[in-house]
Amino acid sequence: MGKTTLVKSMAKSLTSAYTYLNCDEQDVLVKLREANTSTALKTIIGDNKLIIIDEAQRIKNIGLKLKLLADNFPNQQIIATGSSSFELANEVNEPLTGRSIDYWLFPLSYSEILAGKSNLEINRELENLLIYGLYPDVYQTAGMDKKAARVKNLAENYLFKDTLTFTSFKNSEVVLKLAQALALQIGNEVSYNELATLVGVSKQTVVNYITLLEKSFIVFRLSPYSGNLRKELGKLRKIYFFDLGIRNALINNQNSLSLRDDVGKLWENFVIAEKYKTQLGPGWKTNLYFWRTYDQQEIDLIEDKGGRLFGWEIKWQNKKAKPPKAWTDTYPKASWQMATRDNFQNLLS
Repeated sequence: MGKTTLVKSMAKSLTSAYTYLNCDEQDVLVKLREANTSTALKTIIGDNKLIIIDEAQRIKNIGLKLKLLADNFPNQQIIATGSSSFELANEVNEPLTGRSIDYWLFPLSYSEILAGKSNLEINRELENLLIYGLYPDVYQTAGMDKKAARVKNLAENYLFKDTLTFTSFKNSEVVLKLAQALALQIGNEVSYNELATLVGVSKQTVVNYITLLEKSFIVFRLSPYSGNLRKELGKLRKIYFFDLGIRNALINNQNSLSLRDDVGKLWENFVIAEKYKTQLGPGWKTNLYFWRTYDQQEIDLIEDKGGRLFGWEIKWQNKKAKPPKAWTDTYPKASWQMATRDNFQNLLS
């Protein structure tokens, strides 16, 4: 289920009248583009209590039009959807300051499909999630070959057609090379200078394109935690993918886990992405980091809850381990725990 299906479902569940305006349709697009006054907008929305403007980023100066609607028709509710945050950000944020609430629709989450199931059921399903990801259409598709084809098509269309349409960056080949480089480095610290050399562009171009990939919710950044220890990393960052199906499609590797050498990295990305979704989905706002020292002591995920530190070492294989000495010495009040297939749900609660 995508955002269009979701907003239509929400509208149909209401008892009040609503109108649905799809900006992919040329006549709707023209009407909204030409409506520059509250009077003109009123002829479009009528007396409907709910107005849905789908793919609103296609309307020039959409932020000002939404401001006119919000200011002049306070008793009518407006839902404006866009394919990704960067498409609407420049034209929407400033005009709608104090007038809007943002919602993000991510791929499916663990809590939506696996919560309440036994460990046996979860383990049976995890392999598919690590290989094909959690986009609804892919998840609901039966058959591995069909799943593989769906997610590859999604990766190509999402990255190059949708992501590049609304920006001044048009070099899809560079985006592909950069995304592939990031896909091969999940779990490792990322250097923009090294990426620039690898891809063959300037450092600033790398920064711009990674920002583009972040704003289109393809990747997200995890910064290093640096508190009291001078040996802690302070500048490098890790970059993970919101959806592993996209990641695997980019590097053309949809092999089963038994044939892969990156299972540990896939599992790390999966768990951290699921935790990250809880920060922007239900809105459990805590600060997330990784931790590493220059002498290679590290923890995969650090959660800062109001000054209390929780460390998580994420391992696919359930092996005995203990926290790094530098961590316990420097942060004696902090916790540390393994996140494995048997208990990773605790990290997401």
